[in-house]
Amino acid sequence: MRRPIVGIIGNNNLLNDEYPVHTGGLMNSMAVAQVAGCMPLIIPSDPRLVSVDELLELCDGFVLTGAAKCAPRGIRRGRDRGARGFRPVPRRGHAAAAGQLAARGQPFFGICRGFPEVNVAMGGTLHPEIRDLPGRMNHRMPPEGTLDEKFALRHVVRFSETGPFRRLLGADEVMTNTLHGQGIKTAGARIVDGWAPDGTPEALFVEGAPGFTLSVQWHPEYNAASDPVSRPLFEAFGDAARAWAASRAGIGAKALSA
Repeated sequence: MRRPIVGIIGNNNLLNDEYPVHTGGLMNSMAVAQVAGCMPLIIPSDPRLVSVDELLELCDGFVLTGAAKCAPRGIRRGRDRGARGFRPVPRRGHAAAAGQLAARGQPFFGICRGFPEVNVAMGGTLHPEIRDLPGRMNHRMPPEGTLDEKFALRHVVRFSETGPFRRLLGADEVMTNTLHGQGIKTAGARIVDGWAPDGTPEALFVEGAPGFTLSVQWHPEYNAASDPVSRPLFEAFGDAARAWAASRAGIGAKALSA
């Protein structure tokens, strides 16, 4: 049987500063293929090119990936510091589909930008630049250094006592990388399940949803195959995608993965 298809929401970029292209990080595809055991499929970032309904039928799960800033509810263009550079068209429709996915029980995994996208789709709002807030640390990627240095583990994320992250990872806290500027202002995804030491939300899920709805503010795709935190997240997501594909095909999950 085929592997479950996981749609990885791409991004709009410019090649040589002038030619528009769709892009998707190789690390995301590798994590989906090698750790989750699914077939990665890069989805065009502009929702004018694909319909959400078609995507829901085509794919068995979705990864909302890191990228440029999410255009958040409650931030007014040109008035809030950090609001510059938002891209109002790309990914808006895809991110809004998180609510549909949660209701259907179709699995999705939010990563970095995907984390605030899920929060906004579920009715939440964002701070444009959390490092400007009193008592908050700078969560942004270091401007210099190698990839290993930029994606190095930099702070603890502590989980709630009864949420899915503690159960899945078998720990009340883990070390993560951090490469983001935005942060949750008001939670709309109905439950925040993990926090950085400065109180910044770092992990969430949609309470009451029948499927996999985990989202993280860090980048678990980096060294996903060997990282003890990243690997269980992608493995659990892959299991959820296989279960969804099996339910659609009317066969058992064991037969799907045989």
